[in-house]
Amino acid sequence: MTPPANPVAAAQEPALSLPGSLVLRLMAVAALVVVLASAASVWLVSRAAGQEAMRRVVGQQTDEVEVVARLLASKIEQSQKVLRTVAQGITPAMLESPSSLDWLLQQGLPAVGFFDALQVARKDGELRLNIRAGQLVKAADLDPAERDALRRTLIDGKPQVSELIAGRTSNARILFTLPLHSEEGAVLGVVAGALRLQSQGLLPQSMALPARDDSRLVVFTRDGTILSHTDPARIMGQVSDEPGLAPVFAEWLRRAQPVVGRGVTEVQPDHIVSVAGMPLPQWFVARVSNSQALLAPLQGAQRDAWWLAAAVIALGVLLLATAMAWMAQPLAQLCRGAQQLLRHDARGAIDWPGGRGEVGALVRVFDGLAQQKRQQDHLHALLHGQFQAILQNASVGIVITRHGVLEVVGRQACLTLGYAEGELQGRPARTLYGSDADYARLGERVQSAFAAHGTFDGDVCFVRKDGSPVWARVQGRKVNSEALGGGTVWMLEDITAAREAQYQQAWELTHDALTQLHNRSAFDHRLALLLAERSARTRTLGAPGAPVADAPDDGVMLFLDLDHFTLVNDVAGHDAGDDVLRHVARLIETQVRQVGWSARLGGDEFAVVLPGCPLARGQAVAEQLRATVQAWEPSYQGRSFTLGVSIGLVVLDAHLHDVASVLNAADMACYDAKRAGRNRVETRHARDMTSSGRMALGPY
Repeated sequence: MTPPANPVAAAQEPALSLPGSLVLRLMAVAALVVVLASAASVWLVSRAAGQEAMRRVVGQQTDEVEVVARLLASKIEQSQKVLRTVAQGITPAMLESPSSLDWLLQQGLPAVGFFDALQVARKDGELRLNIRAGQLVKAADLDPAERDALRRTLIDGKPQVSELIAGRTSNARILFTLPLHSEEGAVLGVVAGALRLQSQGLLPQSMALPARDDSRLVVFTRDGTILSHTDPARIMGQVSDEPGLAPVFAEWLRRAQPVVGRGVTEVQPDHIVSVAGMPLPQWFVARVSNSQALLAPLQGAQRDAWWLAAAVIALGVLLLATAMAWMAQPLAQLCRGAQQLLRHDARGAIDWPGGRGEVGALVRVFDGLAQQKRQQDHLHALLHGQFQAILQNASVGIVITRHGVLEVVGRQACLTLGYAEGELQGRPARTLYGSDADYARLGERVQSAFAAHGTFDGDVCFVRKDGSPVWARVQGRKVNSEALGGGTVWMLEDITAAREAQYQQAWELTHDALTQLHNRSAFDHRLALLLAERSARTRTLGAPGAPVADAPDDGVMLFLDLDHFTLVNDVAGHDAGDDVLRHVARLIETQVRQVGWSARLGGDEFAVVLPGCPLARGQAVAEQLRATVQAWEPSYQGRSFTLGVSIGLVVLDAHLHDVASVLNAADMACYDAKRAGRNRVETRHARDMTSSGRMALGPY
């Protein structure tokens, strides 16, 4: 019986117990995790906010330079269209009459006023007209760069946009040129229009935004000359003097790839540089922003967020510690009760090791479980030793798989599969098969056998480590014991030698030893099966009383006879003749193995059957075979030989009932090919059989 509780002792027990050492460590770890997790969260949020802000700035700048680049490109395109309108009004006769040309440009074409200067030159390079600011000027006043642009257009015959023709900032200009063509397409001359850099048609002053300390909009050429700048004083300066933009431009020059297509942005430590280019005239638009100035408001908000997060984290840690201390009271009381129970049991036979805190109490409780586990481990070691002895000494291969993995592979199985002991342990079962398709097909066989019989028993082809095939008699059974975790046990017995012997005997009976093709008997048997299947299909599908001619054709047969083969035997010997036969057999097999099968009938005669092949396709295959043999020129004993092949083609229709009739028809067609001059294809059809019993030449 349990002695009555001491009411005095119960009254002296504290209402709350201090947490033990384990709980205190857990509280410290939890507080540390909360602090680290909260700090990491705040850092990630702050970083994400910074990245999002940067992404928005980058996206905005990239879009801006792309829009400006497209705007400038549209201005260039518009200028070219205006120049094209001017060119359309100039006739070949006007090139010979400067006065009429002057009247047309100044009076007849209002589009001329779009350009600051306009020139017209003939194909010989003579300048016929030079108008600047609406006034005729002498040809000698033409800038050499402008003259060079006119000359290049006359030579290339293509519209061009010149490089920047420099001078003073107010006089810098771009020249647009367009060739004048005759109706036949010949170049008659060239018309050119010049626009000042700061004109409304190119880069007006209104395009540059007011200067800001944190951002600059710059338009520059491929060689780094600044065309437009937020600060007008920087126009005609060099990009190499621009902070932020200079290193980007220098890197492009170093890579020799300064031309950009769509807008790109590069973020530097102190600047955000966005650049977009134009195909013509290879100008670039850049927005350079001071990243520190742009992100300063965000950084201030992030600092305020850190202080607020620190206060929230401290409050959270305090609340967590209080909650854990309260939730740990049941554990502390359980530890005290366990210690009391141990003191009562100490007077008995129980001899548990001592300990401190709740961990010591739980260790004493679980000490008995540890002793049971040691006993089980000892038993498991005995069983494992016995199992290993079976694996090492069994006369057949033993394999255990679980979830498609080789968990246990016996010594005999390793020897059969060509692996060292332990090499297959833990590898996928797919390793033992030649392909995924083979593995999947065997899996279907195994599942069907297990579903029907509960076991598997059959012959399986594995792949050794060296890649060679090995056949084994395989028996498998599922292991359903929950203690063993399921799986499948397999027994393997090597039967490769027996299968090879059986296959060799069957192969020699059906194949020609010289060419490796089917022999005559195998050909007759296989063709007879094809004809029998056709006959059975005709009886099944045909209507009663339908004529035989209504049955569908079942493919074609080719009868091949080499031309001039005896010459090779007589001149180079029979060994050379045998080599010719082997090579021709390989040529035939290569051409037809995807659509049919072939055989050697004897001597230099071969046959090819194309089941289900239409006549036109069969004729194409026959012609390809003939051309392939003719293209091959063997050389023996220093002499080259030219071969040919006469081919007789016969359609396997319902008039041909047996193998003999098919061979006779094909042989007769081949005979006609020989008689018609050799090295040709002749086609026969059974329905063209003459009343004399011979087959007439078909219309094919």
